[in-house]
Amino acid sequence: MVDTAPAPIDAQLFREVMGHYPTGVVIVTGTTASGDILAMVVGSFNSVSLDPPLVSFMPMKTSRTYAAMQECSSLCINILGSDQEELVLTIAQRWENKLDGIDWHESPSGDPVLARSVAWVDVAIENTVEAGDHWIVLCAIRQLAVTNPVSPLIFFQGGYGSFVCTSLMARMDHDTLPAITVAHGAREALEALAAEIGCEVTVFTTVSEEEVATVFSATGPGIDRVGDFGRRIPMVPPVGDTYYFDKAPDCQQRWLDRLRGADEEAMERFRARLSFLDRHGYSYSILPDDAGRDAYGAVREATELYSNGRITPAQWRLIRDSMVNSAVDYRVSDLDDTQSYSLGSLVLPVRDQAGVHTMTLRLAMLPPSVTRARIEGWLDRAKTVVAALEADDRQQDPMTNRARAGWKENR
Repeated sequence: MVDTAPAPIDAQLFREVMGHYPTGVVIVTGTTASGDILAMVVGSFNSVSLDPPLVSFMPMKTSRTYAAMQECSSLCINILGSDQEELVLTIAQRWENKLDGIDWHESPSGDPVLARSVAWVDVAIENTVEAGDHWIVLCAIRQLAVTNPVSPLIFFQGGYGSFVCTSLMARMDHDTLPAITVAHGAREALEALAAEIGCEVTVFTTVSEEEVATVFSATGPGIDRVGDFGRRIPMVPPVGDTYYFDKAPDCQQRWLDRLRGADEEAMERFRARLSFLDRHGYSYSILPDDAGRDAYGAVREATELYSNGRITPAQWRLIRDSMVNSAVDYRVSDLDDTQSYSLGSLVLPVRDQAGVHTMTLRLAMLPPSVTRARIEGWLDRAKTVVAALEADDRQQDPMTNRARAGWKENR
């Protein structure tokens, strides 16, 4: 016999499982005393209480499957992934043998857990309340788990869809085309800069207020390329300082608010970067002595995850935290003639024809332990390349640039 006694439910686990399902579609499964397997598609499922741990779902009164489910000693609520729409339609259209040919395994209570479900919740019916043409079924949780943390399936505007982070809503490839043209028009200057310094030179363009994209990357001899063409990077501080440094204070605050929960010291560090950029026309970061270039590892992993496109809210929090809490030192001040520096990067803003800083020139993988004089030499060369990029951008079609800058007006 399977032990179906209620188990203590961890509060954090309860929040995590419920957090994977802000609203959407579930499939409630059960097994009758005679061994019949039941499955019902439900569009209303909610977290009700943490202590005691309770959830609810709302089947229609006309559901024949629900009448049979009342005979079950336990149920399993399957939270579905965004790629399981076909599964929902298959089960909803069947009158019997609903799980024939569908992959599933038993929950601890012996009810079907559907393969690739985002999470499952083992429950027993606590109470049933009449609610118009539906029943509100209140369920006590026995056990639960997240098994496949991907975007959940939701029902909205009369159809099924998936959850997409707001930071990914403006991914329009055509917005990057003018910047791609400009960067490749200055290819020789960019490649010469990378070769002379012995570093990686990357050009980014601002796609929206939320993200930038890589439009060009060149490396000097013996330098591994990191900047993949077309890769999207979220504008979470410090990324985006070359765009926001000359914007209105409220616009800058929206950028800083993406730090979410950071202490005032961290907020002030990135405010100082904006001010430094405004005064000097460039900014920089410093690598820690113990980690060197490996300090960027967590940031690279975060941007790779982001560039995959369809991320969950939990993954978005991980990306944001990885970038904000990087081991790279983003504090800035005037460089000292008596010190040597191992820079993680140098960044310079680039104007488009509309006069907006929509592009960024970034130098990374730089030679370590260099003097202020040498860094200033790099900056002088980089500024000539910025001038080349801005001159080339002025050759672009004014209407194209005006359209590209349209969403940036009134900032």
